[in-house]
Amino acid sequence: MTTDANIENRITLPTVPASLSGAVEVAPAAPLPTGALPAGEVVFSARGLTKTYGSGNVLVHALRDVDLDIYRGEFIVLLGASGSGKSTLLNILGGLDVPTSGEVRFGDRVLTEASESELTTYRREHVGFVFQFYNLIPSLTVRENLALVTEIAKDPMPIDEAIDRVGLMPRRDHFPAQLSGGEQQRVAIARAIVKRPAVLLCDEPTGALDYLTGKLVLEVIARINTELGTTAIVITHNAAIAGMADRVIYLGDGRIQKIETNSHKISPSELSW
Repeated sequence: MTTDANIENRITLPTVPASLSGAVEVAPAAPLPTGALPAGEVVFSARGLTKTYGSGNVLVHALRDVDLDIYRGEFIVLLGASGSGKSTLLNILGGLDVPTSGEVRFGDRVLTEASESELTTYRREHVGFVFQFYNLIPSLTVRENLALVTEIAKDPMPIDEAIDRVGLMPRRDHFPAQLSGGEQQRVAIARAIVKRPAVLLCDEPTGALDYLTGKLVLEVIARINTELGTTAIVITHNAAIAGMADRVIYLGDGRIQKIETNSHKISPSELSW
């Protein structure tokens, strides 16, 4: 098997802290149920979000004073060129990075005040990640890759249900090397959703895929958003994908340039690029 440290790199293995689970010393409050923010509730609230790297005359401004609200059940596309700040923003929302200044809230939890162990618990209980490269464990089958997550999740869905939602039941006992790139990405999505996360954060999920396979992966993400009510945030440099979003947030030079709302969303099958 693999070590806890290696698992953490793939699926964010945590220990449970007090402040993000809702517990207090005198009268513990009920923890925020996984994926259970009320409809219309603000999932993420960012104010004055700034991220800089380096020091002195060699400062890189990845984010500059970003204000943003994202609501439960939305499908958001973060659109911008390389270096625009998309991945930095996504990593901060996902608890993988911390801002230099500003505040980020998840529901009523202030993520920017959380310790590293608290952020680890937040990632495990509330966030599903999908990256450009699939990060599957090659020595494990599809079911076994998902089982690593269900062993540590509070209320996971049945493994076969997650696999079925991404259309891979006939391949559930295959190893990653026996799958196509698109199939491996769908396994990564199944692994992300099996713990019933409140939000699904996708960093260039179609970047390593061909046109037709990319559209299939986008269809899976859209279906998860619709059927499970999971807030989905997809970052991309591909402007064509914007058509399937509820809102499109354009980033450039670390700033939000504009936000557009789609009055008529299109399905992934209608996309072309």
